[in-house]
Amino acid sequence: MWSEPQPFVVSVSVKTRGCDGYPDEDSDESYNLSVSEGQAVLRSVTVWGALRGLESFSQLVYQDDYGSYFINKTEIVDFPRFAFRGLLLDTSRHYLPLHAILKTLDAMAYSKFNVFHWHIVDDPSFPYQSRTFPDLSNKGAFHPFTHVYTQSDVMRVIEHARMRGIRVIPEFDSPGHTQSWGKGQPNLLTPCYKGDVPSGSFGPVDPTVDTTYKFMESLLKEVKFVFPDSYVHLGGDEVSFACWQSNPNVRTFMEKMGFGKDFTKLESFYMESIMNMTAALNRTSIVWQDVFDYHEVKGHPGGPFLPRPIWKGETYQAELSRMTKAGHRVLLSAPWYINHISYGQDWRNSYAVQPQNFSGTEEQKKLVIGGEVAMWGEYVDATNLNPRLWPRACAAAERLWSDEEKTLNADLAFPRLEKFRCELLRYWKYVCNHSLSTSASFQWHSAHSK
Repeated sequence: MWSEPQPFVVSVSVKTRGCDGYPDEDSDESYNLSVSEGQAVLRSVTVWGALRGLESFSQLVYQDDYGSYFINKTEIVDFPRFAFRGLLLDTSRHYLPLHAILKTLDAMAYSKFNVFHWHIVDDPSFPYQSRTFPDLSNKGAFHPFTHVYTQSDVMRVIEHARMRGIRVIPEFDSPGHTQSWGKGQPNLLTPCYKGDVPSGSFGPVDPTVDTTYKFMESLLKEVKFVFPDSYVHLGGDEVSFACWQSNPNVRTFMEKMGFGKDFTKLESFYMESIMNMTAALNRTSIVWQDVFDYHEVKGHPGGPFLPRPIWKGETYQAELSRMTKAGHRVLLSAPWYINHISYGQDWRNSYAVQPQNFSGTEEQKKLVIGGEVAMWGEYVDATNLNPRLWPRACAAAERLWSDEEKTLNADLAFPRLEKFRCELLRYWKYVCNHSLSTSASFQWHSAHSK
């Protein structure tokens, strides 16, 4: 005789309060999950650990040919290897509509990424709609109405991320990568010269005038107000010095400051100034490795311990050794630039990456706080974003979350990744249709410690 299926009860116990807050660099994401007949018990210290545990629980459920749902008995004690597990989206080179960003956040949570690095502006366009400087997007975006992120859009991204335990770290890269900024902010960029005459073109931000720093201070104050995370990415990469070299006012400033003809010192002067501003706003700066490569920045309250993503070249081990020896916290991104594609299973390369396998002391290796997958937008828009990202990014996510020795073998990883891809597709279908129905009932129990 057929009988009604019994409800399966999921009980979640969280020790500390925090549902109304935001995840941060110190968030405890560990959890214990026990699945037995008719019930599952999930215990965590924080709500962020509970979210990670619920994702794991959802991926343990499977369906038979008749549509019934099952889950095997299991005991899981789980925690991340690295505290920073990021994914970068570039929304300047190609504008990404809001739905594409939100869908990416869903997949990030499913893969246990916990940082969305929003490379929101760059040379091609300035889609961030600033309250303080509205002309930045009015004149710098691809379109001032259809290709911008309003304050409401940004708030929606931040809240969507928060509900999935994901931090949102914005990047406002300067002094280079700022051509779109100059369209809406007069006198910000350096006029380039041909001989003694302005050429009509412009280079990086002009670091020699007070108006630049007043503008940056106002913009950073707005960024602090809009983005709640304690980190802000200030860029500092790929600065071309040709325009600065051509400009007589810049050369005069260099002589006055005693920089000689070393334009890396001028860039360091600028970066140190805006990092001091950021520290005064009680925010931690992230800068690209170029800032370290060119010149050691000193004197700002963030000290030498601000995170610096390593993005250049195949010899990242040497960079890890050099930068951690100087006392810097670092993030590894170089081997995970997955906007680069090749024929075949290039995801396998992720399993060969060992972020702490470099010449250095154990204390140096502790300064590697995580890594980041980068999806730059030169050839990526909403039409091909997902197939380029997933499941390729999942390989890096597993390496950053799981025990290194247990996830080294790419051949063993293949069936996991293949299964995960199918689960992710089903997850997206559920999110889109909201039509999946099961016999499970969920009981939440929050046990707060005093």
